[in-house]
Amino acid sequence: MYIIGKRLFKIHELCKNTIRELNIITANELLLNLNKLHTTDLGIVRIKRNLSLETDEVVNWCKEKIQKASSITNKKGKNWYVNIDNCIITVNSYSYTIITAHMIKK
Repeated sequence: MYIIGKRLFKIHELCKNTIRELNIITANELLLNLNKLHTTDLGIVRIKRNLSLETDEVVNWCKEKIQKASSITNKKGKNWYVNIDNCIITVNSYSYTIITAHMIKK
């Protein structure tokens, strides 16, 4: 039993490392394509409302946040989720459309 448990632990660690590496690749893919980032008129309204932003330059605001070294990017299904400064920015991974952004509820 001890050997099986040890092997399962190693497999678990390998899986965690693989997921971590995939997240790095995903984050780099988003960063390399920031010039494609955009949103709709309704997206601008929604993001400004959700984050209480004063700026109309919502796309540039999101780009700056995504580029921060402290941002954490995960891909789930067709979307990227960027966690930065107590908010989450949701980006479609195919069209590079910023779908929404909202504050993290505590």
